[in-house]
Amino acid sequence: MRLRGVPDNVMLTTEPPAEIKIKVKDKGTVLLNYMLGKSFLPITLNFPLSKTTSSRVKVNWADIEKQVTGQLGASTRLLAVNPDTLEYYFSTGKSKKVPVRLIGKLTPARQYYIADTLFSPDSVLVYAPPFILDTLTAAYTQRLNLTGMTDTLIHHISLSKVKGAKFVPDQLNMVLPIDLYTEKTVEVPVRGINFPADKVLRTFPSKVQLTFQVGVSRFKSINADDFVLNVSYEELLHLGGKDKYAVKIKSVPRGASHVRIYPPAVDFLIEQATVYEY
Repeated sequence: MRLRGVPDNVMLTTEPPAEIKIKVKDKGTVLLNYMLGKSFLPITLNFPLSKTTSSRVKVNWADIEKQVTGQLGASTRLLAVNPDTLEYYFSTGKSKKVPVRLIGKLTPARQYYIADTLFSPDSVLVYAPPFILDTLTAAYTQRLNLTGMTDTLIHHISLSKVKGAKFVPDQLNMVLPIDLYTEKTVEVPVRGINFPADKVLRTFPSKVQLTFQVGVSRFKSINADDFVLNVSYEELLHLGGKDKYAVKIKSVPRGASHVRIYPPAVDFLIEQATVYEY
């Protein structure tokens, strides 16, 4: 059984049966041919486009019988059909666009990481009655569990069903780029911010080394300028006369992780700056 011409905004709450079974009478040789060699074409039902509200559709049995007997031999007599009543229910709903979210546990191999999760499309339309639509903020994939990944994964995945809702499309392509971790070291200056005009910060050393993990594909694109090691004047005053500052990273670029600082602390002086008056 096939139902065709169903609009996107229609949800089948009770679908017609996927198949029907028929009982026939004929000569043994004809019946044997049905069993061994005969393949039947699907019986198609056209969706009633004139209906726009929640409805029950009862299928005209004459239309079904015509499609069945048209595929039987002239000598074959149709005795019974199961089920003998064909009907389905549907409802129409409003729609909105929601983002796609992955559900599952993905564990790359050691020293590898998932650089991104890309869906095509990255959002879908969901049709549902208002009381269901208001609760939906995303479309979630069916659960995917993978371990030991070392290469980019391209996967065709279905969305998890939500009772009373219909996603369009309900299947999509997913790409998981897998990258290899490596280490990189850069030297970053420690800079003072929000200092009075007559004050200046001196640190010893003036730069610290940052060693971090980064994917091979981003190794060249991340450099020292992408990190921020600013320290404010107020922050140093709160140290209560100490002359050592534990370096804190204020900003880390996307793609860098497990950052280590050497030395972890620097000596500092707040010097009186020469202010020229004109």
